[in-house]
Amino acid sequence: MLVTSDEERGFVRPRPWPQNMSDTISKDMVASVHYIGTLSSGDEFDNSRDRDPLEFLVGHGNMIPGFEDEMMGAEVGEKRTFTLEAERGYGERDESGVQEMPRDAFPDEMPIEVGLQLVGETEQGPLPFKITAFSDTTVTIDFNHELAGEALTFNVEVMGLRAASEEEIAHGHAHGPGGHHH
Repeated sequence: MLVTSDEERGFVRPRPWPQNMSDTISKDMVASVHYIGTLSSGDEFDNSRDRDPLEFLVGHGNMIPGFEDEMMGAEVGEKRTFTLEAERGYGERDESGVQEMPRDAFPDEMPIEVGLQLVGETEQGPLPFKITAFSDTTVTIDFNHELAGEALTFNVEVMGLRAASEEEIAHGHAHGPGGHHH
């Protein structure tokens, strides 16, 4: 028997991208990326390679602004490396964000430890902070992001792109596989 087609030989051609796929990262697209983030010291602060790619809705404030700016126009398969100074990353450190609170502002049963990260409820909504010091009477907390004041270098590879759904755009974030996850 003469085998003439690719399918008969067991070869399956890659499928083309869906028609609603954009060629480049732009507003209202859902981008899927792998990345490695390093500090100016060369120390790695984050890496997505051991987990699923990071997926985000472009243009809706889900990423630090400099990251989105640097990725605009990137195509699937493209790799980019860029460094964000603090003002384009998590901002400069603000020493007014370091505050001393009375120990009794925390529940008695709560173990207080340096490095413990908590979330406080404020008039502006939830605000994360870290305990940096404590005594029997006071607890020093820091509202600065742990990467504030740092220059951040990212090595990024675009794994996928798709048009966001109307629901994702209305909600302002990407939804996971199978729909809504929040």
